[in-house]
Amino acid sequence: MTDTIPLDLGGRSITVTVKRSALASRMSLRIDPVRGPVMVLPPKVKLADAERFLIAHRIWLAERLARLPGKVALADGALVPIGGIPHPIRHAPEAKRGVWVEDGALVVSGRPEHVGRRVADFLKTEAKRLILPQAHELAALLNRKPGRVTVKDTRSRWGSCSSAGDLAFSWRLVLAPEWVLTYVVAHEVAHLVEMNHSPAFWAVVDRLVGDSQTPRKWLKAHGPGLHRFDACAPTE
Repeated sequence: MTDTIPLDLGGRSITVTVKRSALASRMSLRIDPVRGPVMVLPPKVKLADAERFLIAHRIWLAERLARLPGKVALADGALVPIGGIPHPIRHAPEAKRGVWVEDGALVVSGRPEHVGRRVADFLKTEAKRLILPQAHELAALLNRKPGRVTVKDTRSRWGSCSSAGDLAFSWRLVLAPEWVLTYVVAHEVAHLVEMNHSPAFWAVVDRLVGDSQTPRKWLKAHGPGLHRFDACAPTE
């Protein structure tokens, strides 16, 4: 069950997501880079107690929120990573080619107010171009055939595998180095064989990519930053 609690941090209003977990033995508070403050409660703790806890930790919360990196608008002059390599966005209003990579830059034609949307659409298309064939190729190595393979704007996970064998991935993986993207695809494909995270599962992943530890560490360190890029973020 998920609730929310509004909180005033000295003139700044925020919303704290509250989740209940049967595994939680005490209240805990963390900052999710995408969703913001998240509080986990044991099943029987009242929301009133959670509110008092938040009020008591307002200073801690304000300090942690202040450290979060801001959003990056997909606008002219911004640096956007493609395959982990920064590409400056260059607006070419008179061009007629749409969006393309040229001389290490991401060139975008059309009106300036459409740049963010066009860049986002380009990145999503690139993600599909890379992910969909890899998912089928890696599954074939395991003598498996996935169900539907989709690319979405998922926020809480990089990929998923349903009990029916459907695979879903975040388009933002196109921003990461290619070997990180391949690892995530292999991770979800491995669930077609082992629907768990047992040693047998990790053996399948390592069979597909050779090394699962390095990309896992990269995602832990740099993954949250991939959510900074936003077609709708305000520009200065």
